[in-house]
Amino acid sequence: MPYSLSAPESYRRATDLDRAHICNGCGTKGLGGWLVPDTLFGLDISEACDIHDWQYAEGKTWADKDVADREFLHNMLILIRAETGLIAAVLRPFRLCRANAYFSAVRLLGGPAYAKGKSL
Repeated sequence: MPYSLSAPESYRRATDLDRAHICNGCGTKGLGGWLVPDTLFGLDISEACDIHDWQYAEGKTWADKDVADREFLHNMLILIRAETGLIAAVLRPFRLCRANAYFSAVRLLGGPAYAKGKSL
């Protein structure tokens, strides 16, 4: 892997089963996950989404949500920039636009998902 995504050590140490209980790719569990693609014009970003899910589950404060959201964008940008070749170059502006849309969505609409089960 020529790149390294930003993730908490607890995510890196977790088993696949542990991750499966918390992480579900992009979008919310259920219908929301079905509606939100795990790709940006063919580029798989599911690990960035899984790390974001993990950080939401572990977060304790609204500041933790802010960190999770910013790291989500950072990880998507790493994945976009790691792609090389002509097709990647052509698709890069579209992928960047969609990554920013995903980031805006979690920033503006992710509060209820983040707060679920927490006393904030």
